[in-house]
Amino acid sequence: MAADALSYPALDKAAGEEFLQEAFQIILEEAVRKGTDVTEKVCDWREPHDLQKILDLELRSSGESQERVLQQCRDVIHYSVKTCHPRFFNQLFSGLDPHALAGRMITETLNTSQYTYEIAPVFVLMEEVVLKKLRELIGWECGDGIFCPGGSLSNFYAMNVARYQRFPDSKRMGIWALPRLAVFTSQECHYSIQKGAAFLGIGTDNIYLVRVDERGKMIPADLEKQINKAKSEGACPFFVNATCGTTVLGAFDPLVDVADVCKRHGAWFHVDAAWGGSALLSRRHRHLLDGIERADSVAWNPHKMLMTGLQCSAFLLRDSSGLLQKCHCAHATYLFQTDKFYDLAYDTGDKTIQCGRKVDCLKLWLMWKANGTAGLEKRVDRAFEFTRYLVDEMKKREGFQLVIEPEFINLCFWFVPPSLRGKQGCPDYWERLGKVAPVIKERMMKKGTMMVGYQPLGSKVNFFRQIVTNPLVTKQDLDFFLDEIERLGRDL
Repeated sequence: MAADALSYPALDKAAGEEFLQEAFQIILEEAVRKGTDVTEKVCDWREPHDLQKILDLELRSSGESQERVLQQCRDVIHYSVKTCHPRFFNQLFSGLDPHALAGRMITETLNTSQYTYEIAPVFVLMEEVVLKKLRELIGWECGDGIFCPGGSLSNFYAMNVARYQRFPDSKRMGIWALPRLAVFTSQECHYSIQKGAAFLGIGTDNIYLVRVDERGKMIPADLEKQINKAKSEGACPFFVNATCGTTVLGAFDPLVDVADVCKRHGAWFHVDAAWGGSALLSRRHRHLLDGIERADSVAWNPHKMLMTGLQCSAFLLRDSSGLLQKCHCAHATYLFQTDKFYDLAYDTGDKTIQCGRKVDCLKLWLMWKANGTAGLEKRVDRAFEFTRYLVDEMKKREGFQLVIEPEFINLCFWFVPPSLRGKQGCPDYWERLGKVAPVIKERMMKKGTMMVGYQPLGSKVNFFRQIVTNPLVTKQDLDFFLDEIERLGRDL
């Protein structure tokens, strides 16, 4: 490299801005406009080997033309699933909030890390404001918290902090400082509890699964029984996880009764409200989480029901003694110097197990600013109303059978095709019914009309789980959904 080459920038700023302007137009047209247009496909399905032929994924030694790269941007968007589409009902997240998207674009552009006030002054202050608001909705006057990369990590944090609070020497001495620890959670809990126990060295064999009732709710009497069993086996019951909004049925554990059991046995009480936490914004539905204020910690994912965009998960603590910092700090002197010229309390990065941490607060803050708490409440209430509408419409149609009457917005149902109606007494009925949902799912995916998830659960064969969170959804979309299920399954 010639010495004088270092005297000039290595990037062409003008060309870069031109590319961005064109790329943003592609994003606006292909991802935003078409992605939310009900007349467009939810996805243009291709088998993996076909998609590999269509997309030019090879990385070469020489750069490619701007025109070619822009076309690749179009291809990436075109062949991706449009999760913001009004007929995407496949996950616990969907939709596109324009203010949250703007927040995501700003944070990606600024490209900073949320660990010190020095490098992220606006976002350090903003994060605490947002976390404080979330804690207030839970019912806590004080506390702590941090944004995490997903609800699973928030649950990991809860388990780790609970262990440190009970056995602080474990941070220094590891498992040698610990008795056999026992974790308690319902049979319908999120799988991250299993992963967290494995990751933290507690072990999946030390998870005691508490029975649930017919609605999928934890049975407090069995929790007490499992805790006493663990004690009799020489284990230390240190952590109880209750779920508000189970992944499949949308069940809410009875928090008041679970809190009473935790208090009697001195166990940390964690609430995984990653899915159901946003019901706290609704005066009409927050009763589903009665007792959450008694929790020691809470996981809550605004990227799900509130549409802030992936990822936005809050880990919230009732403790205000600095437990989160003490548990995770490593005092890296190159980052957390003790002789800085500002208040070191604003350097929050040592609260986390991460070093670099994306800014997740801006998209939620900007969306909240634009909609207000009242606007977010309407968003939550609308989702409940649409679920109720679908339930009522299903009851008018032959062939739709509810798995359970929903109390949340998880609508679980079987579609019974004409060939199986009236044949519930046949020995192969359930086996045949279990094959219906996968075939209908394949047909809708290949047609691109909509997306909805299915799964088995315990002894129950495959059924659909329909979720509506997108404010763009209308009754017409839901009528189409029911019609399309009938059309795709009428010959099965």
